[in-house]
Amino acid sequence: MTLPHQPSSLPADRVSAPPTPSSRPSIFLACGMVAGPLFFLVFTIAGLVRPGYDPLRHPVSSLEFGPTGWVQALNFIVTGTLVTLFAWGVRSPVRLLGGGRTVPVLIMAVGLGLVGAGFFDPDPISGYPPGTPPIALQASLHRVLHDLFSTPVFTALPAACIVLARRFAKVRMIGWAVYSAISAALMVIFFVLSSIAFGQGLSALTLYGGLLQRLALGVGFAWLTILAAGLSLGFAGLWRGRSPARGLGSVQARSR
Repeated sequence: MTLPHQPSSLPADRVSAPPTPSSRPSIFLACGMVAGPLFFLVFTIAGLVRPGYDPLRHPVSSLEFGPTGWVQALNFIVTGTLVTLFAWGVRSPVRLLGGGRTVPVLIMAVGLGLVGAGFFDPDPISGYPPGTPPIALQASLHRVLHDLFSTPVFTALPAACIVLARRFAKVRMIGWAVYSAISAALMVIFFVLSSIAFGQGLSALTLYGGLLQRLALGVGFAWLTILAAGLSLGFAGLWRGRSPARGLGSVQARSR
């Protein structure tokens, strides 16, 4: 015998409401907010208290030398781990912007590169540690590995800026698009200039190689931190199916 249809006692909006997302994405996004400030705080303090070290001239990686070098090595590893976790958490917001896996993969490459840089020391450069030549005549294996892991930090991060700049532009978030594009350009410029300085190719730049590298890192990690904060706070509506920006409305409409 067929029973008569019983109307649901739940309100209609509760029946059709999407499932509440886990709190884990927010934790992963918070890792992105912490990574940059922590990274800069540790290497800034380490550089100020290190005898013979000049932050304007010497690279951050040179802080891995000496008895206290483990501090910077650990700084690389912890920061890289935080960035990698952030890459995992950024997947859903990027999908709502119409993107795919490119941005998470690029950011994850940055994180893994930082972790690898913490396990392999560079060679002495620009006269640090004191008494060493300006540049090693023959690169050691650990320096080659250090440079290999460090490369994504200065290449994959601006690439992620470019990719997201295009996504932001397509959903009419012009401010974010312009900021991301400018960040990518500045990071590449400062990275190229710092590479020339550390290669001792131009004496006028050699004295400021450390500053130029810090500017490149500062621009990149500032973008990463602000992006994480925006996704966690300003774009909180993404997790609830509501768009705080008019341009995201069409994206979410297509995702339903």
